[in-house]
Amino acid sequence: MTTEIDFLYLNERDMIAAGVTEIAECIDVMEETFVLLRDGDFKMAGANGNSHGAMVTFPEHPVFPGMPADGPDRRFMAMPAYLGGRFGTTGVKWYGSNAENRTKGLPRSIHLFTLNDTDTGAPLAVMSANLLSAYRTGAVPGVGVKHLAREDAKTVSVIGPGVMAKTAVEGVLALRPSIDTLTVKGRGRAAIDDFVSYVQKKYPQVTNIDVVDTEQEAVRDADVVIVAVTTGAGGSSTFPHFDEAWIKPGALFLCPAAAHFDDDFIVNRARTIVDHPGLYEAWKEEYGTDAYEILGIVGTHFYDLVNADLLDLEKIEQIADIAQAEGPKRRSDDEIIIYSVGGMPVEDVAWGTTIYRNAIERGIGVSLNLWDKPALA
Repeated sequence: MTTEIDFLYLNERDMIAAGVTEIAECIDVMEETFVLLRDGDFKMAGANGNSHGAMVTFPEHPVFPGMPADGPDRRFMAMPAYLGGRFGTTGVKWYGSNAENRTKGLPRSIHLFTLNDTDTGAPLAVMSANLLSAYRTGAVPGVGVKHLAREDAKTVSVIGPGVMAKTAVEGVLALRPSIDTLTVKGRGRAAIDDFVSYVQKKYPQVTNIDVVDTEQEAVRDADVVIVAVTTGAGGSSTFPHFDEAWIKPGALFLCPAAAHFDDDFIVNRARTIVDHPGLYEAWKEEYGTDAYEILGIVGTHFYDLVNADLLDLEKIEQIADIAQAEGPKRRSDDEIIIYSVGGMPVEDVAWGTTIYRNAIERGIGVSLNLWDKPALA
């Protein structure tokens, strides 16, 4: 019985070669993950086992030399999880984030993912994880598109044209190739131009691209709406607001970021769906009644309405149940659906395990030695 431990190192080029950008496959893996979540075959951090992760933030005015000051998206975060089923692995995504990185030509967040053997805890792989994180983030809304977007969808709208929206729109276009029109609403011209160029180069079937100034213009003709703006410090008053009167009948809203809808619409006419109810329970424990104001994830507000006895809990559906339901998944061609997405470390474990196994099969990556025999045992 050997004590030697080797692990696989995968840089970003290796990750691409191992299939990290294969959005259609990633969507199927995320759907499988949601079923395991619903069935309970997983574990995340926190006493509740559902936590998004653990975060380090900094004071606005540090008193110690060298300690960073708080700033936009300035934090460190660890997101650990175990996922069962055919995965059976444990991993952690670790990243630092700082909006000022963009002035240095770097992404806002820089991610690293470690995959471990669940029995011994030994590392199986260490991976460059920006693409891993981005594609699983885009694939999660894709599960909603797969089952709930109209089959004849023609127009997708993006509010917040950043990295998150790029992979989300990839998922939409992979599953609804009938879409030929893109509407974009952003804050800065540089981000808008970059997003439009990205879509034009990668998806020539999108022949109509409109840049608009308001949420109303963005959603009025959209069959699928991606809301991917960065959550600001001002709370719900600063979130993109969508009036029911603006929304096209049959529209599907994909909400992995801040969004605001009128309560009467949510309670009485919208169809409300979440990725995993346990995540919202964990956020309630961690943030209390301020979860929606801090995070912007609309599903947290669904549960606020339940706690206020305004919305029946049974009206909040879980995407895994819809994915496994028999027959048509939409109730009507005209129903408007809000699908709330929070992001969870089990998703990184699922996609990271898939890419690791692809890399092993394809002979990709560099094998590194941890030790032949531990110096202390």
